[in-house]
Amino acid sequence: MVDADPRFPDADETLVLEPDCARCPALVDCRNRISWGVGPDDATVLIVGEAPGAGNPDADRWRGGNWTGMSYTARHSGRRIRETMAAVGYESGVFYTNAVKCFPSDGEGSNRAPTAAEKANCRDHLVSELEAVDPDVVVPTGRHATESVLALDDASLDGFLDTVLDPVESERFGYTVVPLLHPSYRDVWLSRLGYELDEYLADLEALLPER
Repeated sequence: MVDADPRFPDADETLVLEPDCARCPALVDCRNRISWGVGPDDATVLIVGEAPGAGNPDADRWRGGNWTGMSYTARHSGRRIRETMAAVGYESGVFYTNAVKCFPSDGEGSNRAPTAAEKANCRDHLVSELEAVDPDVVVPTGRHATESVLALDDASLDGFLDTVLDPVESERFGYTVVPLLHPSYRDVWLSRLGYELDEYLADLEALLPER
């Protein structure tokens, strides 16, 4: 059963790599805070999202990384991926980050996909996190995050849906890559992939290290 209120991270778990990063001027103009990776530095599983959303500064707790400065802390996507991991026995022991650490806006607070240049500018931040945490499994969520993770091994993505829950070994880092559907669109795509939620969670659990 998926937990309705997963554990919210502690601020002291945040891995701040470049506090005033200004590599992407357009993102500096959009963001309120840089959304750094958050979680234990000895995590066995590392989740990679695309980029922080706009967030809601008036929310009680789940404001979103653009306001909290911590990845995957939005009410919808952050809660949902943390619920997912808790449901497979990983309420703790997971490090959460994004391929791009700043909110990309197309105006009026709405999200756009990060550009190739923005993903490239942020890539060594992701590498630093992977080297610091040294996880056994990396779980990119959605197409953009999966592209970014595979690019670290100079691999490309032909069709995202074909990669979901299809593990790939990283020759560069030695971890296993297990792509997931983006939590915000999971319910839309589950049935199209022929999954019930319980089956999806069971297959994910089988691909993660035993707790």
